[in-house]
Amino acid sequence: MTTSPATDATQANATEANTEANTEAGLSDEKYLLLDHQICFSLHSAARAFNGVYRAALKDLGLTYPQYLVMLVLWEHGETPVKKLGEHLRLDSGTLSPLLKRLETGGLVRRERSVRDERSVHVHLTEAGTALREQALTVPRRIVAATGLDVAEIHELRTRLDTLTRSLDSAVLDPEILADPHGE
Repeated sequence: MTTSPATDATQANATEANTEANTEAGLSDEKYLLLDHQICFSLHSAARAFNGVYRAALKDLGLTYPQYLVMLVLWEHGETPVKKLGEHLRLDSGTLSPLLKRLETGGLVRRERSVRDERSVHVHLTEAGTALREQALTVPRRIVAATGLDVAEIHELRTRLDTLTRSLDSAVLDPEILADPHGE
């Protein structure tokens, strides 16, 4: 990949700034390769821990965590096209379709083709799906208790994670951000 002298200078400055920041933090480039220094691993570990907590909290509802997320969107927004549901949950149709099929088999949702556009499938809550919301009302407070954080800390963490998500989404779209600073 050919870059302009200005881009090369920008990347060199960014690499130098990162190296200085790493040194100030007491981390050499080599130490950054340690598993315990990977933010992605910390997030992965937290996500797995959350899955375990949700598994226990959702057991009585008969839902998995991904199914619970689908139900949250439907409880909040009502009838929703599958495409929009996928956008809310950041899931592709290949992942979402089996989830919806299991929820439909469980009698919680029904899928119907749109009369206006047969390519579009809409997801509706059934009576049982709507009623399940009452049982789910205690789940968020139980999850808050399990975190050991207060509500303000959770809000701050969620805000920071939302910012991180936007930054990472932008990084994927900008080849300069992920370019090897050494040009390799």
